Amino acid sequence: MTELHEVATEQLPTRASRLDRLKFGREHGKLLAGSGAGWALDAMDVGLISYVMTALAVEWDLTNTQLSWIGSIGFVGMMIGASVGGLLADKLGRRNVFALTLLVYGIATGMAAFSAGIAMLMILRFVVGLGLGAELPVASTLVSEFAPQRIRGRMVVWLESFWALGWIMAALLGYFLVPQTIGGWSGWRWALLVGLVPAAYALVVRHGLPESVRFLESKGKLRQAEESVREFETNSGVEQAIGVDTAVRHTPVSVETVETQQESLFSPNLRRRTIALWAVWFFVNLSYYGAFTWMPTLLLRQGHSLVRSFEYTLIITLAQIPGYAVAAWLIEKWGRRPTLACFLLGSGISAVLFGIQTDPTGIIIAGCAMSFFNLGAWGALYAIGPEIYPTSMRGTGTGAASAAGRVAAIIAPLCVPLMLTVGGNPLVFGVFGASFLIAAGSALFLPERRLQNMVE
Repeated sequence: MTELHEVATEQLPTRASRLDRLKFGREHGKLLAGSGAGWALDAMDVGLISYVMTALAVEWDLTNTQLSWIGSIGFVGMMIGASVGGLLADKLGRRNVFALTLLVYGIATGMAAFSAGIAMLMILRFVVGLGLGAELPVASTLVSEFAPQRIRGRMVVWLESFWALGWIMAALLGYFLVPQTIGGWSGWRWALLVGLVPAAYALVVRHGLPESVRFLESKGKLRQAEESVREFETNSGVEQAIGVDTAVRHTPVSVETVETQQESLFSPNLRRRTIALWAVWFFVNLSYYGAFTWMPTLLLRQGHSLVRSFEYTLIITLAQIPGYAVAAWLIEKWGRRPTLACFLLGSGISAVLFGIQTDPTGIIIAGCAMSFFNLGAWGALYAIGPEIYPTSMRGTGTGAASAAGRVAAIIAPLCVPLMLTVGGNPLVFGVFGASFLIAAGSALFLPERRLQNMVE
């Protein structure tokens, strides 16, 4: 007889449940660091354009409208990339699409350094957006599908916290490099050349990160799925009771049934969560990208010097780190929904306060509060999305929500010049504050899945 004498195979746990009950181990750390590095490079690229815009306002003598198009065109690409990337992740795998997105936006960012005019820069920023938009929902889905249940939300917030590192890198490049001229080249060109780093990192992602176990099961690749689970178990101190072949034959598949796979994002049992998630994504993007893409330029227009504007923005950016830390703790104590709603409420109040500040002290205090609450909210938002959709449409669901948000990200930079003309900074940040509050209300309609299994 076989080893089935020793193990009641009809009671074998699913691979998903085995992953859910693991301790945080070395493989989790490698996955988090590897995905987080890609996430940080994404943030660096997104953040860098705000400093490039400020420099171009001076060097190319651009109007607010021209600058708004430079800021928005990347989000057009991100909207398309998020939708297509999510679909591809459900077809080709999370890891493969993650690596492809890094390659696309890394090469395009490096090429943008050679832009001869605004048209060339805008075309390349659109291509950059395709890669950036696809990466974020795919990376959060990959981490969420490997994270142990009791710390799943916290791990995704930790992943999102790498955004702060990337934004800080962008702020440092903006502060130390963008205002300079080196070898006859403007500093903003050198800063964009740094964007080639993600293209090289794509190789690390492709060969260094695991593919989602749930995705592998959904494609019938059970041996690969079993070997991946065992790698995580071994590095978390779990001993194997049966062999790989036995486990492959007798372990129940944890992914959903065919009937569930035929659902759409707006089927009766998913409609409410989809609408609520899209609403939160839309209004958070409207406020965040409207405020932070324009922040250095608005400070410059307010009368502060280029270097001083970058300095204030760098300080404000640093407040993102404690925002993530607090959100990562609260998300497993309070839950996803209350954490998200409270941080969005704080974002709205601080945005309104920021809009009425004129002296440096007030700008920094209100700006840091807005940065703290807003980025903590982002962490909670990314944690929620992958948990509320089944495996076969998890990438599609998170990607579609991200795409809905990118519509707002396109609109926001274009609206800022008009609002500035009508009511100045108080109107701009008053609108963004109201947008945060609408997002907070929408968050209350999302399902709460703290300490619950992912939808399979």
